[in-house]
Amino acid sequence: MQCNTLPLLEPAVMYLIPAGAVFCAIVVAIPIAAQAQNYPWCSSFHDGAGTNCGFSTYEQCMATARGTGGYCAPNNSYVAPRPAMSSGRARRKHRVPSAGR
Repeated sequence: MQCNTLPLLEPAVMYLIPAGAVFCAIVVAIPIAAQAQNYPWCSSFHDGAGTNCGFSTYEQCMATARGTGGYCAPNNSYVAPRPAMSSGRARRKHRVPSAGR
């Protein structure tokens, strides 16, 4: 008698592969969706299509908003990046020994 379990596994594999693909897509998309747009200007579109807070300058924002009849406003959620901090320790300058000594 021959035991053939392959037909029993086929339905499970048919469901696991798409479910695994969906799970991977969700895991990959979560960090992207969670990141806020941290730019100083927001464009609100006239046709009700929403708001885009992805503009570095007012001029850049208006170039987009003007085409839709919308307007630009400062992003209330904008947080300016902090300047890079130094380590607080002074760097030592190493002497280069002269060849004549």
